[in-house]
This record gives sequence, structure tokens and C-alpha cells, in this order.
Amino acid sequence: MIEVKQLKKSFGKVEAVRSVSFQAEDGQITGLLGDNGAGKTTTIRMLAGTLTPDAGLITLDQQPLAIYDRRQRRSIGILSDAKGLYERLTTRENMAYYGQLMGISGSALDQGIERARKLLDLDDILERRVQGFSTGQRMKVLLGRLLVYQPKNLILDEPSAGLDVRATRKLRLILSRLRDEGHCLVFSSHIMQEVEMLCDSVIIVHDGRSLGQAPVAEWNLRAGAEKFEDAFVAALEGGQHVP
Repeated sequence: MIEVKQLKKSFGKVEAVRSVSFQAEDGQITGLLGDNGAGKTTTIRMLAGTLTPDAGLITLDQQPLAIYDRRQRRSIGILSDAKGLYERLTTRENMAYYGQLMGISGSALDQGIERARKLLDLDDILERRVQGFSTGQRMKVLLGRLLVYQPKNLILDEPSAGLDVRATRKLRLILSRLRDEGHCLVFSSHIMQEVEMLCDSVIIVHDGRSLGQAPVAEWNLRAGAEKFEDAFVAALEGGQHVP
């Protein structure tokens, strides 16, 4: 479980995150939504430990997040884009290298790679070098790297960006399976249909502040909308707050 309380972060005079609070439960997919510049990416970077909050608190399984706590770092997996892979290494080698960085070796590493291979259907690219891979193939390798060491908490920043329809459908199935296995997933996306299909709860962030957290149906009800896209826009334009 991830809990964020009154998170704040500024860059000089720019207040990127003014006050963001939410709770992401185990066994659920929690949507983190907002328009461009709302503060989502800065929030995700603080969750990842690459930025230190100016104020507020992040807890991981009810323990304050400590950037240099190796045990905690292994319990979080971050997927932000389709970059950061070693082009000259194969899919298997990329996963093995990352697993070793996270302290996994021997039979545990082999089992992690095998689990990722089966779950992500990696047979056709497992022994191929990453150079020349499509966006969808790269995303599968990045997700595979995380699954090798099986972090309990997954932070996914627009994971379907650039994917075709079939790859997107496969990704949704994978995320649903991880939820069913008890993982805590925080999911950021600009595709409202995807949010409706996947997310158990949604936080909407606007101008660096969280407007509230609720299931999609609750956001729709409060806005008197049939589609979540309309409820999302209404929340941004009206400053609607759902406690």
C-alpha cells in the first residue's frame, strides 16, 4: 500500500506540487490523472525517490519512504517510458542485468526471468538484441525487468503510450493479472477509456493539487455524466472535490 499526504515540491518559484494526497491499496489499480503540467510526473518522481519532497509524507506499507532503504527500493517498480534499455543486450540479458542490480541472482533470477517470459509472451524476442525493437516490444522488456524481482508496488506512467491496439489489450490483461495477484498499482494515463476499464479508484490532480479520490462511477455521479471523460473535464473546470 502507498499513502501520500499533503505532498509539496517547488522548483525555484514554480510550485509543481502544492498539495497532493491519496491512498493506493494492495490488490487495486489506482489511477493518477490530470492535464499536462498538473504535477503528476513530479509526484511520480517523488514516489520513485528521484526527487525529495519539500513537505508532506510518503509511506510504503505504513512505513515512511526512505530513499536509501534497499528493502523498500526493491518493493517499488517504476515504469515511465520505453527508454532506458541497453540496446546491445538481448531481452534476457536486460532482465538478468536489472535483476542482479536489485540483488536477485542464481535460481531466483532464473525463476524471475521465466515468470516474465510466460506472463509477457516474450519467446519471440527473448534472445534478440533490443536494438530495433518497436515501442510495444520495448515496453514488454521494461515490464519484464520489473517482474524479475517482483516488486509489490508498481508505478506506471502512461505505459500504453505509443502502443498499438493489440499491445494495449495485452498490457491491460497483464495489469489486471498483477492486480489479482495482490500488487499495488498506481497508473497514470490520458486515455479515459483505459482508466474506466482498469482503475478501481481515481485521483484527479489539477494545478498541483489533488481534487479528490473516488471510483470512476462516483466521479460520474458527482458530475452528472455518463462518460468519465466528461466527469474528468468537469472536475478540472469546476474544481470539483470528492472527499
